[in-house]
Amino acid sequence: MDFQKDFQHIIQLISAAKERAYQSVNHELVALYWNIGQYIHLRIEEKVWGKSIVKELATFVGEQAFDVKGFSAQNLWRMKQFYATYKEHSEIYPLLRQTSWTNNLLIFSQSKSMDERLFYLHLCINERWSKRELERQLDSAYFERTMIANEKLSPVVRELPQDVKNVFKDTYLFEFLNLPPLFKEKDLKKGLLSQLKSFILELGNDFVFMGEEYRVQVGNKDFYIDLLFYHRELSCLVAFELKIDDFKPEYLGKIDFYLEALDRDVRKAHENPSIGVLLCKSKNDQIVEYAMSRNISPLLVAEYETKFLNKKLLSKKWNEILDNLALDREEDF
Repeated sequence: MDFQKDFQHIIQLISAAKERAYQSVNHELVALYWNIGQYIHLRIEEKVWGKSIVKELATFVGEQAFDVKGFSAQNLWRMKQFYATYKEHSEIYPLLRQTSWTNNLLIFSQSKSMDERLFYLHLCINERWSKRELERQLDSAYFERTMIANEKLSPVVRELPQDVKNVFKDTYLFEFLNLPPLFKEKDLKKGLLSQLKSFILELGNDFVFMGEEYRVQVGNKDFYIDLLFYHRELSCLVAFELKIDDFKPEYLGKIDFYLEALDRDVRKAHENPSIGVLLCKSKNDQIVEYAMSRNISPLLVAEYETKFLNKKLLSKKWNEILDNLALDREEDF
């Protein structure tokens, strides 16, 4: 008699218990660091402690608790900074306990605003990012690239039944491909497929790969979509069309056609309208805006880079957008 299925069930029970135990320990650890940070912060605010006292505290803890690590003076200051960062935003506290202390450190020390911190906290929880994955996203200006894309959504995309905010990016980063200086479209496609795990990390874990050169048939002729995904949260098909040159308005017609074929012949009755993403080497925003102004398909035009971007430039670009939005609001009044 084959007991493999029974044995596998026991393995699943063990794995689930280990995961719950890890989560429980993590919740308590973050709560402990929050409480220590709060105590240190209040003592310093009350001018009961000076900065030198924290160093004395670290020495005392080391002498009294030989089996406890991680309470150096530097780490104790980090706990204070952790508490000080979020003390005016108590509603965020439950989120902080749902990701690791290491991820919390990275987020509160490298993010510039509370909106950015919340963005990364939600993604760490939902995408289950490791420290290495979070570091990559922080270094690649994941937040800025997503926020810029949100502001550039076309009216057609904004009116979709599904909310696409925070799903797509204005610029996609494919630094993991190691492509030569001159490459063809097939090289780009092949590279993305060979590094599918990294590609999904860049896109988001809700993207499910359905196929390359996905065939749709119209009028007894076959047509092929470069890459087709399904997005679980949006409940829709997402077609990616790859271009190795700059954006041209005529590229829109092809992906319009693909979306129509998907919605008529592939999309299921319970699913939302399909979305198209045209990925180009680069794009001129004014040309894109003109080209999209009369387009009635839910499309996004994005560019990609094969090496890490200058994060400061992206942050500057996002801040300029925020300034313009603030001016627009003032003019409305």
